[in-house]
Formats: sequence, C-alpha cells, structure tokens
Amino acid sequence: MEDNGVKRKHMLLGLGSLFLVAGIAYTIYWFSYGQYYQDTDDAYVSGNLVQLMPQITGNVVSVYADDTALVKAGQPLVTLDGTDAQLALQNAQTELAETVRSVKQLYASAGELRSVVNEKQTVLEKAKTDLDRRSRLILQHAISKEELQHAKDNVSIAESSLASAEHKLAAALSAVENTTLATHPAVLKAETRVRQAWLDTVRTSIKAPATGYIAKRSVQIGQRVSPGSALMIIVPLDEIWVDANFKENQLRHIRIGQPVTLTSDLYGRTVVFHGKVAGLGAGTGSVFSLLPAQNATGNWIKVIQRLPVRIRLDPNEVAQHPLRIGLSMLAKIDTHDESGAVLSKVQQDEPVYSTSVFENRNDEVERMIAQILQDND
Repeated sequence: MEDNGVKRKHMLLGLGSLFLVAGIAYTIYWFSYGQYYQDTDDAYVSGNLVQLMPQITGNVVSVYADDTALVKAGQPLVTLDGTDAQLALQNAQTELAETVRSVKQLYASAGELRSVVNEKQTVLEKAKTDLDRRSRLILQHAISKEELQHAKDNVSIAESSLASAEHKLAAALSAVENTTLATHPAVLKAETRVRQAWLDTVRTSIKAPATGYIAKRSVQIGQRVSPGSALMIIVPLDEIWVDANFKENQLRHIRIGQPVTLTSDLYGRTVVFHGKVAGLGAGTGSVFSLLPAQNATGNWIKVIQRLPVRIRLDPNEVAQHPLRIGLSMLAKIDTHDESGAVLSKVQQDEPVYSTSVFENRNDEVERMIAQILQDND
C-alpha cells in the first residue's frame, strides 16, 4: 500500500510538472508570438461579378459562350436580330438627306428675299426722287396737284412694300442667320438621329465588358431581351480579394497594411497565400442585412458581432493557384506593426475597376454623315 501511495504521489507530481511546463510554454508563446496574431476561419473569396446586359431591345439569334468558358474583353458573346436597327438607320439617313435639302432651300429663300429687299429699296429711292422733282414742279404750277398726290402715293406704296419684304427677310434670316449648312440646328438634330441609329446597330452585338469566366448563363436563342435583363455573369478571377470577418474583440490591433497569411481548403495547408489588409468595414454584417436586428427588446441577448476586413491578395500567387468566388479561407493577420490607419484616409480618384468596351469609335458614322451632306449639298 505504501508503494502504491508513493507511485501515485510521483504520478501526480509528474502530471503537475507537465501542466506547469505547458503553462509556462504557452505563456512564453503568447507573449512572444501569439498575442500578435489574429486569425479567423470566417473568411471567403470575393470578386467582381460583371453582368452582361443588352443596351437595346431585340431577339437573340446567337450565343457565343457558355458556363465555365474563358472570354476576353471586347469579345462578342450575344448577337441580337439587327433588322429593326438597320431599318431605323436607313430611315435616319433619309431624314438627314431631306433635312439638308430643306435647309438649303432656307438659305436660297433668304438670298432671294435679300435681292427683293434691294429691289424694293431701289423702287423706294426712285419714288422719293420722283416726289422731290414733282414737289418743285408744283411750285412752278407745271403739274397738277393730282400728279403730286400720285407721287406721294407711290412713295407710300414703295415704303409698305419694302417693309413687307424686310419683314419676310428677317423671318427667313432667323432660321439661318449665324449658321452654316453643317452647323444648322435642324441638320445637327438629324445627324444625332443617324448617330443613335448607327449606335443601335452596333449594339446588336453584345460584347464582354471584361476578361473572365462565364457563370450563370441564362440567355437562350430566340429570347427577347431588353436593357436591364442579365444574360450571363463574367467573373474576372485575376481581380479577387478576401473578406475576412473578425470578431469585434479581435479588431483592437488590426491596421491597414498589415501582412496576412491565408490557406484554402481547395489546396490545403501546403499552399499559403500572402496578402495585406486593404481596409476595415464601416459596419458589421448585421447592420447591412435585409432585416437588421432589433436589440431594443426585453429578451435581448448579447451576441459578439463580426466586422469584415478586406484583404488584398498577391496576384502572382493567385495566378499560380487560381481561387474561385465564394471559397472559404483561413486568414491570420500579423499585428506587430500598428503604424497603419484603422480607417482609410486616402481619397479614391481613379476608378477601382473600369472597361473601355462601350467606347465605340464613331469614325464610320462620321464618314457616313459627311457623305450624305456632300451628296445633298
């Protein structure tokens, strides 16, 4: 019995020593390493989801990409029936030609009326000269008072005729004054209709706004689509990041610019991604939910909130080991350096993400308009 008691005593002493050593080791680990790292497994890959949408209404006649396919920016993905757009363009071209001819007639009418005014001025000057001559003759009793009255009537008629011609000339000039054929408002308006109709014909070919992979294709042949209807989604996997949701009691030492290591279940712990804290969210997830929590109730229970932290990944590592939108990640932030800001203080002047696909070159339509002006001038 005594030997058993000694053995038990030695076992308890060894077990206590083991716990003491483990406690000391954990304390050393915490103060030298552990307290400077914050980790979470509530982290997910996020990225841009570029929706492909038509800019005009039409029937789908062809689809050039399906789910999982790689597409390049500017590549045609969907084609709409262009019959209506072509007819509208031809109608706009005809209207422009008619407008040019009508405006030329306005300029010609103004020129004719200017000649009429000059002629009326000549007639009036002649009538006034005749009246002056007859006024001198009446003093010499060389003509009758009736002839003098006729001369006065001729001056009045000439003045009225000149005033009427000047009024018509002013009305004609108001439609063409300070303009040329190319700058006349009616011509410019008709040119705008041609440009819009040409643009509609170009938009019958719906192009990829960005380079990426097709997901969630819903468009079908024969479907009638309109602006605002999503046809498919393009996911640019080279422009992704991680949104890691940390508990509020983990955020005390997290700053922008701190290094982050991440692992994914897709590749396992053998593949480590590196990144940096790009920013901290302006509110918790519950605030922006569809039905925000109402805590002002009698049965309130405190729940630790989580705040999203945006992590920017190394693009070279992402290129070597591609990730997918929505994958879960394990993120660990090194908080040794706390010199960074908690909230961003830099104003974003450049676009975060942009495309030039919708910037259509209009050289073709401008040549078309110039030819119409030349043919009808």
